[in-house]
Amino acid sequence: MKYSRLALVFLMMIFVASMMSCKNGSIFKKKQYSRTTNWEYNNPENGGFEVSDVREQFAGPGLILVEGGTFVMGSTQEDLMFDWNNFPRRVTISSFYMDETEVSNLDYLEYLYWLKRIFGADYPQVFVNALPDTLVWRDRLSYNEPLVETYLRHPAYHNYPVVGVTWLQANDYCSWRTDRVNEWLLIQEGILDLDPDQKNENNFNTEAYLAGQYEGLVNKPLRNLNPNSTGERNASIQDGLITPRYRLPTEAEWEYAALGLIGNTLYERVVERRRYPWNGNYTRTDEKKYYGSFVANFKRGRGDYMGVAGNLNDGADIPAPIGSYWPNDYGLYNMGGNVSEWVLDVYRPLSLEDFADYNPYRGNVFENAIRDQDGFLVDKDSLGRIRYEEVPDEDLVGRQNYRKADNRNYSDGDQMSHLSQSSDWLQQPTESNQTNGMYEYGSTSLISDDARVYKGGSWNDRAYFLSPGQRRFMNENVATNFIGFRCAMSRVGNPQPGR
Repeated sequence: MKYSRLALVFLMMIFVASMMSCKNGSIFKKKQYSRTTNWEYNNPENGGFEVSDVREQFAGPGLILVEGGTFVMGSTQEDLMFDWNNFPRRVTISSFYMDETEVSNLDYLEYLYWLKRIFGADYPQVFVNALPDTLVWRDRLSYNEPLVETYLRHPAYHNYPVVGVTWLQANDYCSWRTDRVNEWLLIQEGILDLDPDQKNENNFNTEAYLAGQYEGLVNKPLRNLNPNSTGERNASIQDGLITPRYRLPTEAEWEYAALGLIGNTLYERVVERRRYPWNGNYTRTDEKKYYGSFVANFKRGRGDYMGVAGNLNDGADIPAPIGSYWPNDYGLYNMGGNVSEWVLDVYRPLSLEDFADYNPYRGNVFENAIRDQDGFLVDKDSLGRIRYEEVPDEDLVGRQNYRKADNRNYSDGDQMSHLSQSSDWLQQPTESNQTNGMYEYGSTSLISDDARVYKGGSWNDRAYFLSPGQRRFMNENVATNFIGFRCAMSRVGNPQPGR
């Protein structure tokens, strides 16, 4: 009797275990039914329409949730520089994720190593194009050669923010990070096996995988419930296993996150508007233990980068290690000082007058994946990426929300922005539709469609630029020793987790 009871318990444990697992190792899906047709989901006898049990987004490593809301975007102090480019305006930002710290030298070296391993033999220029410009440390009247030789690669600088990276290079890093995180997730789910021999176009690319143009080392493919299929399939967006893409934050997102007003609100009131990413109007802390210490890394005056020997208030002459000083109320480090940071936006002096008031952003260039005459995606390129092209004008006829693919200069004096809705813009001349011509780039202005915003003060800036509202610009293919970056990711679903 005793042994029969043990056997019964053992059988029940086996049954429960089998019910709690499926072919790909995920949790057993309970029965679900359509509330409009009453047909059962995830049943091949009913046609196999699949509905995932996943309800929350996987945020990815290193990211912190920034709960969205409304705030007054723009300058919070007197415009000493008379730029007149940042008038206050109330906007709303969706919830999103942002890196806790700047991207470090070590993070970027991992990226470089991967590029060299995958493309170095046949496409060495891919690796070369990603290299930071270490010569940004040179100055005609300074001795900075040690930094030229060591800042990027010496272990002593591994946890320092990467610099010498252009806006274009920062974007490429974000794309690479998207692919590496999604590949890791699929390996963890048991869908793919680790493939250490990836080369050239045969590397994991998220879009190529979703489009069925990357196979990889399949371990346990997901079951395809469509009765007309082979019975197996790749993961898809609908499964909730693929993260949204890593990207640079928009200017509005970066400024909102830097202010960290979540710690300064009472119900729906901002009880203390901030001048800096921290409370108060000063750059020193009043905490007893650290009284008088600076709360950010910046240049305090001409020739003064770190204070007096024996009392180095900020502890850094150049960028300090990531995670230095105190985080703001969102848990983000160095949103004021250390290095300025690239954001996604194209620069315009009066952007705040043109912005939409929900997730404002200037820089949209809408693209479609290229398809052949039969409607199938063309083969991926030699680096394993899906091929894209700008949306052609003929596909935009009759659209109300946008009329052309490239909207970087929308509402900026270009002819297309001022045509009436009923106008046939396909018949309009395009000679006067170039922003560079309007701004006389290289003659009277450095502003073009390639001018990108960077935010935050740096180790090389005075305190004036530590205010989150300050904005400056630089060409997207230029690098400096005081601009770094961090990644962001959109929050999908409810703006508050668990709701």
